[in-house]
Amino acid sequence: MTAARAPRFVRLVTAVYLAYLAAPIALLFVGSFGNLWLNTLLPSGFTFRWYAEVATDPSFRRAFVSSLTVAALVVVLCVVVGLPLAYAVFRARRPAVRAVARVLYQLPVALPALVLAFGFIRAFSSDALPWLGSVWLLVAGHLVLGLPYFLQAVVADMQRLNLRVLEAAAESLGANGAQRFFQIVLPSLRHSILAGLIVVAALSIGEFQFSNLVAGFLNRTYPVVQLQAFYGATGFACAATVVLLALALAASFAGAASTGGAIRPAQVH
Repeated sequence: MTAARAPRFVRLVTAVYLAYLAAPIALLFVGSFGNLWLNTLLPSGFTFRWYAEVATDPSFRRAFVSSLTVAALVVVLCVVVGLPLAYAVFRARRPAVRAVARVLYQLPVALPALVLAFGFIRAFSSDALPWLGSVWLLVAGHLVLGLPYFLQAVVADMQRLNLRVLEAAAESLGANGAQRFFQIVLPSLRHSILAGLIVVAALSIGEFQFSNLVAGFLNRTYPVVQLQAFYGATGFACAATVVLLALALAASFAGAASTGGAIRPAQVH
């Protein structure tokens, strides 16, 4: 393949891949406004009633609030737990300790969510710990699943910004540990923290496997309740899915925007 044809081939592959991604989403969007969709490529008729039914359905409204509540709690806990943990991993003196820590906090990414769910069911459905179905257990599971993405974003940004040099400079000027953390570390990481939290929130809102097994009836999240829509009208199921896609797209755009003003790595002269 010549150098002149390479860009054209890249554009073609990119266009095909984007069309492959966009086609199912476009069909869902069209179907959410269709009056009837049975064994045809496109639905017939046009209506807004599916969105009205989703908005007025008590189970979907409760699930929507539950998903946002769980995501908000997970975001708060990511800040409380994740920031000190990320800082401890970054400040570890021995490379072996940092490597082991990364393997451990990234382990939930490699394991299926079902494995974590089965473990939670086994541990928290006993008489000693009868917490299965509680919202706090659901939050704890989402925290385990989302925290690796937050830690990865923050630790990587710490290395990119060369915070050791910035902290050393602040220490030479008389700043103590608390001053360095709150006046140097946190302001420098504001973009990566925000981007990581948005990713965690998006993952929490869209998570299904763990929530389907662990959530109680009153704490069912939106994706869990959405499953029942596929046993009813097709237009209703499409509208419910489009709402979830809108949340995911909003989180994606917010995450992309949050990294737009990231500061450049520190330069040492």
